[in-house]
Amino acid sequence: MSAAQRKSGNLPCELTSFVGRRREAAETKRLLSVSRLVTLTGIGGVGKTRLALRVADDARRAFADGVWLVELGELQAPELVEETIATVIGVREQSAPGTSAILQRHLADQQLLLVLDNCEHLVAAVATLAAALLKNCPNLRILATSREALGIDGEAALRVPPMPVPESTRSSFPAGMAQYDSVTLFAERASRAVPGFAITDDNGSTVARICERLEGLPLPIELATARLRAMTAQQILDRLTDRYRLLTLSSRGAPSRQQTLRLCIDWSYDLCTRSEREMWCRLAVFAGGFELDSAEGICAGGLEPEALLDVIASLVDKSILIREEAGDVVRYRLLDTLRDYGLERLRESGEVEEMRRKHRDWYERLASDARSGWIGPRQLRWVARLNREQPNLRDALEYCVSDPAEAESGLRIANDMYLFWRSFGLLNEGRRWFDRALAYSSAIPTTDRITALHAAGMLAGAQGDLEAASSLVSEGRDLADRSGDTAMTALMTSAEGFNSLFRGDDLHHAVECFQTARDSFRADADPLQEMWALLGLALASAYLGDVTRAVECQREIQKISEAHGESVYRGWSLWTAALAMWQRGDHERAGSFLEDGLRQTRRADDVVNSAWCMQILAWIAADNHLPKRAATLMGAAEALWQGVGGPAAVFPQLAGHHDELERRARRELGGREFDTAFRRGSGLDFEDAVAFALNEQPRAITDSPGEHPSLSRREQQVAELVAEGLTNKAIATKLVISQRTAQGHVEHILVKLGFTSRSQIAAWVVEQGRIGRP
Repeated sequence: MSAAQRKSGNLPCELTSFVGRRREAAETKRLLSVSRLVTLTGIGGVGKTRLALRVADDARRAFADGVWLVELGELQAPELVEETIATVIGVREQSAPGTSAILQRHLADQQLLLVLDNCEHLVAAVATLAAALLKNCPNLRILATSREALGIDGEAALRVPPMPVPESTRSSFPAGMAQYDSVTLFAERASRAVPGFAITDDNGSTVARICERLEGLPLPIELATARLRAMTAQQILDRLTDRYRLLTLSSRGAPSRQQTLRLCIDWSYDLCTRSEREMWCRLAVFAGGFELDSAEGICAGGLEPEALLDVIASLVDKSILIREEAGDVVRYRLLDTLRDYGLERLRESGEVEEMRRKHRDWYERLASDARSGWIGPRQLRWVARLNREQPNLRDALEYCVSDPAEAESGLRIANDMYLFWRSFGLLNEGRRWFDRALAYSSAIPTTDRITALHAAGMLAGAQGDLEAASSLVSEGRDLADRSGDTAMTALMTSAEGFNSLFRGDDLHHAVECFQTARDSFRADADPLQEMWALLGLALASAYLGDVTRAVECQREIQKISEAHGESVYRGWSLWTAALAMWQRGDHERAGSFLEDGLRQTRRADDVVNSAWCMQILAWIAADNHLPKRAATLMGAAEALWQGVGGPAAVFPQLAGHHDELERRARRELGGREFDTAFRRGSGLDFEDAVAFALNEQPRAITDSPGEHPSLSRREQQVAELVAEGLTNKAIATKLVISQRTAQGHVEHILVKLGFTSRSQIAAWVVEQGRIGRP
């Protein structure tokens, strides 16, 4: 995602023109101006999503931090709503308290519009999260689409009606037809299907009756116009009339609009060839879209690749499939209504279980291939593919963990996804899948279970959940010893080293663990785990003051990385070596390492390690008496940490360094100028922050409106918690920082505001309107 996209959001480009809906759009905008939650309701196919996207696009300028679309239609697990939203808006959740708390902190002072699309099957989960976000994020607004309202306080619900239709008994055609949105939509889509199509005296009455028969529902109208390539408008009307008459007779009365929608989809389905119908149903197994290779691997049946592509292209022509470009690849997807229909037909045919298993098997192979190619020249391509396939991978995992008989497959997929989750900050999500898969799988010492215990322990330790990490690693060690597998023993030895590193209680033991594991991985020709052991050894050595060994580890990692064309761990190794050089006082070499590391992390879109690089660069600037640069880098790093819920791991050895250097920079620059520079840094997005750190030219950033000129973003949070009556210990727990750091923030606030007591801070917060705002 580009820098501009990170600031403006992720709304897709419209593939077709937006027709009509002026009244509904105006009313939605009005409601959004007076209510922080607006929900568009209505039946499937009525156009809720298109209306929401148009209103959101028109509102972009009002939201400094962007407009973000979160598509929930393909999500089946309510517990993943938070992670899905976090992933979309770029929050690489890291810390243990949970993604909801991280989202609240990240969005606390952002002016942002969240568009939650297709919430009806997740109403309870979405409502709970929306209520928490709106309560704690005063500048956040939410625009949701759902077949029913969320039902929480402050919600404004607007039912989206069908488009107006003309009375087919009128004789003045085509005069006056343009006032009806349904007719305008028909004409616009028809001209795309058949260039040169226009409503005339000859076909006007027919078009009017088609729109009337379809009750002004946009989706059926679009499906009908796609048929004009092969049929006349009169033939379409005749087919629809016959079906409508049958529906009326069978239901003993006029059909509802839901039945009208079903009628049109049934009709579209029946007009498809047998191959098209089979493909429509099979493609419904995908969540969030698919690419051609996955369709070939899961849905082809006996079709050759060329024939399968022809069928898919035909479904695109018939408006059944939507074709979208994602970078340099093409993806396809079914609208939710058409996907639900396809799944229903798939169940009727008895194929649904077979197709779900094929889907699981294919994505298990994809995850395995990504794991195998992770240390290689295609690493960044695998990262991009796994990002695109998150809905399908989650669906495959859900299939596995919902059935004890499939738990072993769930473990294998989770093990293969571990590197992606760990490297890009999806720690809570990874832990959740491992917890569920481990709960179902047996305690037999299989390599899959031991590997999963290692991964789950590493994720827990990286979040500072040391008790859980110790328990998982201990179980993994016992199983590894029972198995007699030296590779598994080395894996758990490495995990023990990281646990010691996270605890900070026995760094010499950590060094021993990493050395032993490194030797074993090298003997087994396992470059990935060898690099992990070397990373741990570099960190432990740096903390012990052994700069020479830390730098040697970095060189070994770089050698392995370059030999395999890898990018991610090369960047990680550079900041660990820089930390060692900084501790020794060699700022020039440390800065050189960090600049190389930032270039690597920028290529990999690695926010976590970019934040570490900027943090150390800020310390170097403070040491070199460059307080303005230090403050700007501290602000940039803080903003990145906010996006990942705090540092990826709590290293006790670094406690106090940052606060002392911040105090030094503040004294040299002066409080007001320091805060101004800090705010400028925190206003930089990822691309611009890296550019500033590398002394490139970032875009000009204006100060964030509405902030007090003296307090940093974190200090504002602390002040609000003080006003709520929290102690330093409680503040530290809530913000996942040390108690000493929390105390330092409180002292800074007292000095900056000229106060002498916490009660004065509380009074100031209330006066500023930061507590109890609507």
